[in-house]
Order: sequence, then structure tokens, then C-alpha cells
Amino acid sequence: MRSNSAETAAIYTTGLTQLRAGHAREAVATLRQVLNRDPTHVGARRNLVRALMAAGEHDAVIIETTLALRDTPESGEMHFLRGTAFNALSRPLDACEALTASITIDPNFAPAWLNLGNARMDLDQVTEAETHCRRALTIDPDLIEAKVSLGFVLTAQGRLAEGIQVLEAAIQTNPGHVQAHWNLAAATLLAGDLPRGCAEYEWRKRHDLFRRDFINLPGPIWNGDDPAGRTILVHAEQGLGDTIQFARYLPLIARRGGTPILACEPSLIRLLSTIENVQVVSKFEALPRYDAWIDQMSLPHVFGTTLNTIPSPAGYLPAAHRDNLSPTRRIGLVWAGNPLHRNDRRRTPPEHAFGPLLDLHDCHFVSLTPGRTLPGTRDPVRNLSDYADTAALIAALDLVITVDTSVAHVAGALGRPAWVLLPYAPDWRWLLNRNDSPWYNSLRLFRQPSPGDWGSVIANVIAALAG
Repeated sequence: MRSNSAETAAIYTTGLTQLRAGHAREAVATLRQVLNRDPTHVGARRNLVRALMAAGEHDAVIIETTLALRDTPESGEMHFLRGTAFNALSRPLDACEALTASITIDPNFAPAWLNLGNARMDLDQVTEAETHCRRALTIDPDLIEAKVSLGFVLTAQGRLAEGIQVLEAAIQTNPGHVQAHWNLAAATLLAGDLPRGCAEYEWRKRHDLFRRDFINLPGPIWNGDDPAGRTILVHAEQGLGDTIQFARYLPLIARRGGTPILACEPSLIRLLSTIENVQVVSKFEALPRYDAWIDQMSLPHVFGTTLNTIPSPAGYLPAAHRDNLSPTRRIGLVWAGNPLHRNDRRRTPPEHAFGPLLDLHDCHFVSLTPGRTLPGTRDPVRNLSDYADTAALIAALDLVITVDTSVAHVAGALGRPAWVLLPYAPDWRWLLNRNDSPWYNSLRLFRQPSPGDWGSVIANVIAALAG
């Protein structure tokens, strides 16, 4: 028997009030009560979807929009929220379908064009992504999120000056927009403007993607002032490769009379402890006494780094002993990155792409990809307990060929030759339009000429080996 309609209406009103007040999770619970009483309540279903979206419960949005669209298939908003949830769940094909349905119903809804552009970008359809972002801005010139996305799309195409201009305009409109500053950091760093890029990169600490990497340690934050006579704790953040890359700054603190302590992942302690005058500890255990602290990737900023003043590009880790593994050319191969990395699908080629490389008869390929075996490689990974063991193996090799992952940084920090396979839109640290790296003298970069074209990258590597 259906409950009293007046009571149901009162609960519904409470749910709307909670949603309008920004109490999304409370609204979800309340609106579910309404639907338990009356499963046909269209308004409760629609506002439940809105509340779930506001609460970030994207899987539930998919479920509820499926139900809502049975009753109101011509609701452009429900298709829009469904597509937005698919975007958040990294399901761009599904997002494109839902968002296309939304703009078919309402072609003047700018946010749907924007999110369709974001989904196209996730599919590396950069031309379509730019078109959709611009369409959103034509409809609503004040939609700052469209400016921010357009700046990202232009940056991914290598059109850095245009991207920077668009992002500057967005920041002028909303100086506190975190994603705009983050995208501007990527664009200016790719352009090689390290002072400006590193300053903008400080906005990562406010970004939802990276906030979990930061903790508020007690004591003052070091701002780069004179460290003489003080102990400076450097707290590692983000990926293992980042920790290795920016460990080069620790000796600079020691040279200025400070005592640097790096708190990092345990798997890096033995490797980075080889840096002279640096103490390395686990960031997951009780920290030693210190006078000031700093997040590690803020070091280039406080040191005022430019492309011409990057410290120790020739290497800053002592090379380990070299063993004779094979009389032929010995090449370490990393063909895959961490699958949990948010950009791994772009930076990791399909395994079959390496077939022509592994067919070379004058090369002895050694697997450096943890826990995985590729036919044609020798697999010593089970003997590698941490990155110090990886470094020892790299020191025994003639060359490392790797995707953009931490092993590239180990090789570069050791000053050992490594060839890095890069996607068309690379991470900011690799810059654009060059085959060398100012961060590591021993690295050579092989870039995709177009998104997804790993065949050309491998062909260029084979040609370089033949040369």
C-alpha cells in the first residue's frame, strides 16, 4: 500500500532543501526514502540523480539515469548527467553516446558540448575535442570550464602559445580556478619556461587528483632560504619516477650547509641512500627531527630552476658494478608502465608493437618490466627486490629502452644510456620537438608522430640500433 502522499511530499521537500543547501549525501538518503514510498515519483528520481552527481557517486548515477530515462527518454539533462558520469568513470565511448543524445535534444546546452569535447579528448580525437570546446564557448562565452579544457586540448596538440593564451584568459576571469592553473603549469613547463611553470605547478596541492599526496607536517615550510645549520625534511610525493628525478636537489641543500632528509617510498631507500650527505627514510614511519620541511616537487621552484640550471644532468647516483650478461648487445626493455597510472593507456604501447624489435638477432633483451614477461626477453625481475637492484642491473646493460616510467629516471640518474618511448602528447618534463632531455644527458627520446602511432616509434628505434 502506498504511504500517505502528504508525508511523501514533505520528505521530498526536505530532500530538495538538502540538495539546494549543498548537502548532497543527505539529499541522496532522503530522496531514496521518497522512491521507496513511491517508485514512480519522477521528480524524486531526477533530483536523486542530481544529488548523486553532486556527491560524486558516478556508478549510482548510471543506474539511476537508466531508470529515469525509461520514464523521460527526452530529458536532455538526464542524458547529460549520464554522459558526465561515464566521463568520470573513464568510459569515453559510453560518454560520447550519452552526450550526443543530450545535444540532439538540446543543441544549445553548452556544458554538454564541453563534456563531449572532454570525452573526445580522452579518445585522442583532438580535432573533434577542439571543435566541441569551441562550440560550447560560442553558446556560452563565459563557461570557464570550456576555456580550461580548450587550453588543455591546444596544449596536447603542441599549440602551446595558443593554449597558454586561452588559459591566461580563464585565470583572468577566475584567478582561483585550480584546473586552469594546473593546465597552465603543464603548458608552460612543456614550453620550457620552468620558472613560470614551477610557480604554477604549486597549484597541484589544491587539485583533487593530487591532494591525497600532501600532508600538513608540523613545523615551518622551507621556502629556499639559507639552510645552513638546519635539517630540511623533503617529503616525496606522486610517483616513484618523480622522487628519483627530483632527488638531484638534495645535494644542493647539503652544499649550502643544510642537512637534507628525504622521506620516500621504502622501495627507493637503498637506491637514494647512495647520494652523498643525504639521509633517506620511509615516509610511512615516524620521521626524524627536522627544522623545516618541503614537498619534494617544490624544490625546482624554490631553487629558481631554468632549463640551463637543472642540477646534475650528467647523473647524480653512483653507477653500480657491471656484470657480463651476454656477449651480444645487452638491452633492458620496459614495455609497460603501471596500469594504475591515469595516463597509462597513452604511454604503454600494445605488446605486439614490440614484435619487430624483439625479432632482432644481434640483441639480447632483458626484461625490466616488473611482474610481466614478454616473449623474446629474458626475465630476471624475480631477482629484483627494490630499485637498488634495478640500478645494478641497468649498470650491467649496454642500453635501456623504456616507456615513460620510473626506470627511465633510474637510468638517467645513473648516467646510463636509455631510449625513452613517448606518446604524442608527452608529460611536461620531456618538453616538445627535441630528442634529448635537459634533465638527463644520457637519455634519447623517441616520440609518436601522431596519437597512437607506436609503429613509427619502434621503427625509429630499430633504425637507430642499426645505425
